[in-house]
Formats: sequence, structure tokens, C-alpha cells
Amino acid sequence: MILLADIIEALSGVRPPHASLVISEAAVDSRQVIPGGLFIALPGERVDGHDYVEEAFRKGASLALVQKEVSLHCPTLDISRAHFSMESTLPRPPFCLRVDDTLKALQRIAQFWRAKLNLRVVGITGSVGKSTTKELIAGVLSQHYRTLKTIGNQNNEIGLPLSVLRLGPGHQRAVLEMGFYVPGEIALLCEIAKPHVGVVTNIGTVHAERAGSIEAIARGKSELIQSLPPAPVGTAVLNYDDEWVRPMANLTQARIFYYGLDPKADLWANEIESLGLEGIRFKLHYRKESIQLRAPLIGQHSVHTALRAAAVGLVEGLTWQEIVMGLQKGHTQLRMVTVRTQSGALILDDTYNASPQSTLAALNLLAELEGRKIAVLGDMLELGQYEEKGHHMVGVRAAEICDELIAIGERSQMIVAGAKAAGMRSSRITWVADVPEAIEILKAKLTASDVVLLKGSHGLHMERIAAALEAVS
Repeated sequence: MILLADIIEALSGVRPPHASLVISEAAVDSRQVIPGGLFIALPGERVDGHDYVEEAFRKGASLALVQKEVSLHCPTLDISRAHFSMESTLPRPPFCLRVDDTLKALQRIAQFWRAKLNLRVVGITGSVGKSTTKELIAGVLSQHYRTLKTIGNQNNEIGLPLSVLRLGPGHQRAVLEMGFYVPGEIALLCEIAKPHVGVVTNIGTVHAERAGSIEAIARGKSELIQSLPPAPVGTAVLNYDDEWVRPMANLTQARIFYYGLDPKADLWANEIESLGLEGIRFKLHYRKESIQLRAPLIGQHSVHTALRAAAVGLVEGLTWQEIVMGLQKGHTQLRMVTVRTQSGALILDDTYNASPQSTLAALNLLAELEGRKIAVLGDMLELGQYEEKGHHMVGVRAAEICDELIAIGERSQMIVAGAKAAGMRSSRITWVADVPEAIEILKAKLTASDVVLLKGSHGLHMERIAAALEAVS
């Protein structure tokens, strides 16, 4: 548990005596404040956290970080611009701690706290599969170590520090997801988290609109690998099958541990068999050992997720028994949920987000299932220069797999064009402008033999389709 003294020392360099107040948890959303917690008032374009300091105190926060005056009748201790000294009197909580920049203050506190803890950190980045990989790695490591993992997708310059502040002296491992939007972001996260193990899932075109190119995305993701300590302390766990990830081995002095489907990898898999919604079966190979196992992961592409988790388990000294138990029993939520409609159709709701890579993986899962296959595919956002190519190749794959295609949104017309170019008849393709139109079409046509995939970027809110169809069941 972090103390008030730790927070002040992190920000001022001075450790005050008699500041043994325990801070329970940090939050940037006043709705998530718990008694004894720290509230960080972050300014924003639409919402300013300073307007919610009073609410945070009502919910029991002991301390609020602010960077400007707030209209409250509460004491404020100013440690901006080195105002704090040993002579400064600490107010009784709740009170405000004024700093120059609340976001930078949050990051400095997290970095200070991380440096005090004796544990090993696993950092995870990549274009697709970070969250599932995080869950499975944490499930494996928790078979042997007390492990903390990123909650949800708190993987940016705000979320990662909040995750670090949840760590306590009893934790032995932390599994932290690291997102990438602009160059230098992952390097900053690594300065805070100090990872010993870096896992890269793959490199794709998601967020290319901001990053600029797939080369820029690869450079950004490689910041994790470049931050690792030299071997034997540091280990880079790299996807041998990805042409952008494999060369990252040249950017670090850490130990290289390759995983993939190629026998040249340190840990590799073959004999892959999909069991549909029941999971996958495959054989793992490591050195002279081979293990046949089954995991509750959906789709053949999930073998790479299992390989990452097993690789980290091996790197961190777990036995095969512990690794297999973690793979079979660990939390493996994929964000994909299944629902049944009144007609008996099976809906695969994978609408959390979409990129060409994740959509192709979802289509491949659809191909593995029995029934009339209907893909409901929406716009994929933030693809930048890869927008047309990405949508087109998704349309080509949909034509190879699907009995029917329903496309939603302006950009999805490029999916339609790809499907038609691959030979899909126009009578099997429907384009609609928005989600409500798609709902009405599906309500009218679904039968018990149908399997329906829903996939599109979060901005379209395609989760409304599953909710509407399930509501009439």
C-alpha cells in the first residue's frame, strides 16, 4: 500500500515525517473513488476532473491531485515549483495536493512506487491480441506467483500508472498491457513499469491513421523490446511467424525467446485442431519435449495466444504442469460472446473493435463452425493509408467463407467491392448505412441453422445488434 509520504516524496524529493496515511487506490474517475483513495484531477477537452474533486471527497477520497484552484472549502498543500519543504505542515485529510501537471505527477508517483517494489514485470504490446494474451499469461503465472494484471484496457499513459499503483509488496509478478498511438509512448510506459519480459503479439495496420505506416507501428512497438534489461535478466518473447516482429531481436541485448508455428522457433505448435466453440487442441514442442493439450480458446489463431502464455511461463521458471493448468483453467475471455435468437440462430458478437487482422481471424473462426454462415461487417476505423487494402482483403475472405454478407457503413462498401471481386454474387450481399437497418434485416431472415458473426469498429456500436436480437429470444 502506498503512503502519503511516498506520494509527497515522489513529487518533491522530500519525505515528510509523520505522513503514514495509507492511500487505498488511485482513480481519475470520481465514480471509481473508494474510501481512503487518491483522486487525480485530469483536465480534458470535454470533461475537467477539477469539477469532480468535491464528489471524490464525498465518496471518501483522502487526497486529490490538482493543478489549479478548486472552489472547495478544503486545505491545499502546494508542492508545485518546489514549494514543499520539511517545514510544510500537512493538513488533515481530505485535502488537495497542488502540482504543475496532474498527469505527469501521476506518472512520477507510479514510477517512484514501482522502483520500491521487488517483483518482475511482463509487458505486452502488439496490434491484435494484447488483452487476451494478458489474461492468459496472468492465468499461467498465477499458478505459481501472486500476480497482478492490467484491468480492462488500461494500457496508456493514464491507465498503466494506475495499474502500477495497485501493486503491493506481496505481488511477485505484474502483467501489464502497453498500447501504442504515437512514437515514444511505449518508451514512456516502460520508464514507469521497468519490464523484465517483453511480449510482442504481432504488427498490423490498426491505428495506422495516427501512426502513419506499418513501419512506424513496428518501430513504436519495438520500444518495449529496446527497454528490456540485458540477458539473463531481460527476455524478449517474439512472434517468429510475424515478419515485422522477428527482426526486433536485433534491437535488444535481452535474451530472445521465439514462439510460433515454425519449428525454428524455441517454442512451436503443430497438429492444430479447432473444436469450434469448445476450444482448440494442439501439440507444443520445446527443446526435446512435446506436449499434447487442449485449451478453452476459440479459433485456430488462438494457438499463438497459448504459445505466448506458455513461453512466458517457461521464461519465468514454471513447470509444464503449472503451465498446462494455467492454459486450461486460466481466465480466457476473448471479448467475443455468443447469444441465441428466438429462431435459434447463433450470434458471435465480436464487436468490441475491429482491424483487418482481427476481422480475418474472426472470419476464420466462422469458417470452422457448422451452419449457414452470415458475416455482418462494419467499418474499420483508423487504418489510414491501409484503409482500402484492409477493407478489400476482408471482403475477399468473406466471399470465400460466407453464405451471406451484410456490410454496415460508408467504408464497408470497400468490403463489398472486395467480396464482389472475389466472385461473391450480388444477391448474397447487402449493404446498409447503419445498425438499425441491419437489425431489421436480420430479424426477418435468421433461422435455426444460421451462424452470424458481428464485427466492426467500436465507433459503430454494433453491439446493439446482438442486444436487439437477444431481446426477442
